[in-house]
Amino acid sequence: MSRRLFIMRHGEAGPGQPDSERVLTARGHAEAERMANWLGQQPLEGVRLYASPFRRACQTASAVAKALGVEHEVLPIVTPDDSPLAVCDWLLANAGEAPIVLVSHMPLVGELTALLVEGRADRGVAFPTAAVAELDSEVWAAGCARLLRFTAPHDIR
Repeated sequence: MSRRLFIMRHGEAGPGQPDSERVLTARGHAEAERMANWLGQQPLEGVRLYASPFRRACQTASAVAKALGVEHEVLPIVTPDDSPLAVCDWLLANAGEAPIVLVSHMPLVGELTALLVEGRADRGVAFPTAAVAELDSEVWAAGCARLLRFTAPHDIR
């Protein structure tokens, strides 16, 4: 049975230090809301929502959580510099039949998408802020997923 994974980059964030405390800009909030509403229109029964502990990702995940009617959980292994291989291992150990939404950062979102679809992370996909890659797979391992669609805020009317 095929499973679905939505890999989402957080909305636009302003500058600041430390990096983990950067917050969404007004544009970033609007992007997050737009994509959250789009995700809320998808058939995501039993969806599980995870976000990086970084503030901008949690702000984005909060908008998504509201649209999906779920709470988000913090997943410490999806920060900007974490390993896409570690996330694959986590998915292999923790993904059930329910769809998963991961809210994270560049370069991880691009590297993870490339690893799952192409089998190598060094050809990372460029993600605009708040963009979502929708994948399906029988197993969450390198090169085993199929990219169903890639949607950015400017694609939503």
